[in-house]
Amino acid sequence: MVLSTLKPKVIEIVSNHNETKENRLLSICELLETNINYYNWVGFYFKNGEKNELKLGPYVGEPTDHTIIPFGKGICGQVAVSNENFVVPDVTAQDNYIACSITVKAEIVVPIFINGENIGQIDIDSNTPDPFAVEDEQFLEFVCSEVAKML
Repeated sequence: MVLSTLKPKVIEIVSNHNETKENRLLSICELLETNINYYNWVGFYFKNGEKNELKLGPYVGEPTDHTIIPFGKGICGQVAVSNENFVVPDVTAQDNYIACSITVKAEIVVPIFINGENIGQIDIDSNTPDPFAVEDEQFLEFVCSEVAKML
């Protein structure tokens, strides 16, 4: 799957004002998980009010107990602090990794910014070792910029 071919679909989902924001976010998760074979869990986390923690939003994939993640904890929590993309080719090599499933081999997290503030992120787990390329990172930055327009 060429990632760029999904961009028009992302724009179409974000632009569909007949759907709630939650449903549009879920549709993006479904689009990515269905069309990219190494995206096995796709979800959004958002800053939980004024608390220094993330709260799970819409997602597709295996259920997770990690509905609240403190800033600094795990890959998602680290991105909430660093404000930078985090690509993990091998989750077993990360000391600060929160295991969601024994099948997960790699993870990528890209923050969502509104007016320069990190308000959330897209989180993708893969059951394939080291699957993420620069193209994934660039595509997910595009997805996050589109999502920011609707939030």
